[in-house]
Amino acid sequence: MSAIIHAIVSWITGSISNLGYYGIVIMMGIESACIPLPSEIIMPFGGYLVSMHPEKYTIWGMGLAGALGCVWGSAVAYWAGRFGGRPFIERYGKYILIRKKDLDKADAWFNKYGYTAVFIARLLPIIRTFISFPAGVARMNFGWLIVYTFIGSLPWCLALAFVGKILGDRWESIRNYFHGADVVIVIVIIILLALYIFHHVRGEKES
Repeated sequence: MSAIIHAIVSWITGSISNLGYYGIVIMMGIESACIPLPSEIIMPFGGYLVSMHPEKYTIWGMGLAGALGCVWGSAVAYWAGRFGGRPFIERYGKYILIRKKDLDKADAWFNKYGYTAVFIARLLPIIRTFISFPAGVARMNFGWLIVYTFIGSLPWCLALAFVGKILGDRWESIRNYFHGADVVIVIVIIILLALYIFHHVRGEKES
């Protein structure tokens, strides 16, 4: 596993070193398209490049590049959810305990709270990678998704880039600080999933 992680980190850093801002846009876009490349590697390395080449890069440049990457990646995930995920769930959702009324509830929830949810999710590890897909399934307004994705992603990208600049050649150590948060979020997701399954199985038995 460590060899795989090392290979991914080497690919990310090599691509950003060669492509600069464009590399940040590409990598953060991939991360936001439900492919879990760690932004905790991408953006701090961008900040490290700022410390090494201040004549070429700036923190604001890195932050904006990261946020723009999040926007295009989120657009891909959104339309995949809307035109791929939703028809699939409508047809086969009953086999994974998702019924039509669950989709209706998700639609109503995203219409009411979706903008806030997208903004907050953009500031959280793991969840930020996947939030746009269910937003597409729930048919959230695409224009507002893009707006809140950018607004939520910019401070995240700026903060990580800034820390990477401060740490310099120790930029990669920031990943250690996020490990505990990743574990907590995964545990919370598992608990919520277990409660969802329990609720639906009990509902099926009572009906």
